[in-house]
Amino acid sequence: MLKGTLRRLRRIRKSSAVVGGPVVGTQMTFRAEVMPGRETHERTFAVERILTSGRIELANLQGEHTLTEFEPLPEFEASRC
Repeated sequence: MLKGTLRRLRRIRKSSAVVGGPVVGTQMTFRAEVMPGRETHERTFAVERILTSGRIELANLQGEHTLTEFEPLPEFEASRC
């Protein structure tokens, strides 16, 4: 059972990588729930580096972040339909 689950997770990870993700320089906006009380322009940062784990580092912000912390990008929404 665990072996099948691991295979399924690997397949999902590979398929999502094919769809694409943010590229260096893309503007990403944190969801309002992550940074409450801040305006959109205060929650928007440029992608500085994409790590092999799928996490990203942002310019002018310390730490690594996942895509679930951000508002969806328009090109990802179109590819999921």
